[in-house]
Amino acid sequence: MSFADLGLSDELLQAVEAAGYTEPTPIQAQTIPPVLMMKDLIGIAQTGTGKTAAFVLPMIDILGHGRRRALMPRSLILEPTRELAAQVAENFEKYGKNHDLKMALLIGGVQMGDQLKALSGGVDVLIATPGRLMDLFERGKIMLTGCELLVIDEADRMLDMGFIPDIETICSKLPANRQTLLFSATMPPVIKKLADRFLTNPKYVEVARPASTNTNIAQHKVAVPSRKKREALRELLRTDNVTTAIVFANRKTTVRELAKSLKSHGFSAGEIHGDMDQSARNAELERFKAGEISILCASDVAARGLDVKGVSHVFNFDTPWHPDDYVHRIGRTGRGGATGRAFTFVAPEDAEAIANVEKLTGGPIPVYDLALGETTAPAEKPARPEKPRRGAKAAQEEKSPQGAKSDGEPKPTPKPTRSGRNPAAPVEEERVEAAAPARKAPRVPRRTADPVATGDDAGWNGPVPQFLAVSALA
Repeated sequence: MSFADLGLSDELLQAVEAAGYTEPTPIQAQTIPPVLMMKDLIGIAQTGTGKTAAFVLPMIDILGHGRRRALMPRSLILEPTRELAAQVAENFEKYGKNHDLKMALLIGGVQMGDQLKALSGGVDVLIATPGRLMDLFERGKIMLTGCELLVIDEADRMLDMGFIPDIETICSKLPANRQTLLFSATMPPVIKKLADRFLTNPKYVEVARPASTNTNIAQHKVAVPSRKKREALRELLRTDNVTTAIVFANRKTTVRELAKSLKSHGFSAGEIHGDMDQSARNAELERFKAGEISILCASDVAARGLDVKGVSHVFNFDTPWHPDDYVHRIGRTGRGGATGRAFTFVAPEDAEAIANVEKLTGGPIPVYDLALGETTAPAEKPARPEKPRRGAKAAQEEKSPQGAKSDGEPKPTPKPTRSGRNPAAPVEEERVEAAAPARKAPRVPRRTADPVATGDDAGWNGPVPQFLAVSALA
């Protein structure tokens, strides 16, 4: 199938061809025709599947007919982060170059005066983050009554960031007779409820199981103590044929410290996080795209939706607190049919977090052995060791195993002496008791420890459980 088979205009097909694309991705092939037919749509697709173009392309053709009015955008695209909003704007500029369409970007961290000036002239497409849009709406600087088409992108991330109340308010201010498109990587109950309320008989398109990960990404988890993470990261950066990489951490302070540490060890690294102003974040992102730096340390919010071609590796320096973030993080590599590698550092305290990730993604993640430089298949969970017993009875059973036989019969359990001592107790215990001031007890014949309980394996109580050897995914 080609883009020409989807019903797009000749002007748009020329722009798509000029951008170097010839065949639509599955999400594009299934989404574009119903959108052109003015149907509401729910699109479930993991990141890196071409989802943005799936709604940008038909929107350009739909908006090619009509007239714009001041302060009344004809269409609205809601994005959770500034970076993702800026990337959608880039897509409109690239594919809409043969159409007479005006676009405005409404995001935080940018002077409001320029944005208001763009709105006053009338726009066909308004790309906004919920916070800035609500700010202008409450000031009476924008009217939503002329909006014919609404796109809610990255809906699950909107939920994580607490934007759902704003989304509901915005939807209630839009005309009831409109087309609505909702895209999400997962479909939690809150998002389903939102879709049921604001979409009318939507077409449902799913190109991957919710929360599944890209099969083009080789995933690994590395068991490493927290204090050894930086050393492990440097080792992988040097040895795993890394060309460009994004390193994710859970905290902004960790992102800053990690970038500084990598630079001190000679790596070409940069950082992007929420404490940076928008211009600094844009500048750092442009350096990464241009190849001036090869490693970008990032927080989840700042890097959500980043679309950078050729990212060979993703490193989860910290195991994500939310399982959905794992899917979005590793989706920065393996995009557009390319292959990628993702490593997650798992410290002992990450056991619960990695278990939640593996539950979401549908199976254990292979363990990467740093010493050997290779991945081993996930081991089966060993049988749960028997709970040790307490008291003298346990000591008797451990030191006089009933499994040891003489002439085919088990050895009888020795009876305690008048002092309460077990004649089969270890010599060390006997010495301690002899040294302690106590009443005189009748002498107990000294006995050599049972050969079953001596040697290198003395005191061993079964295999070490796997969950103690390797914690969770980082």
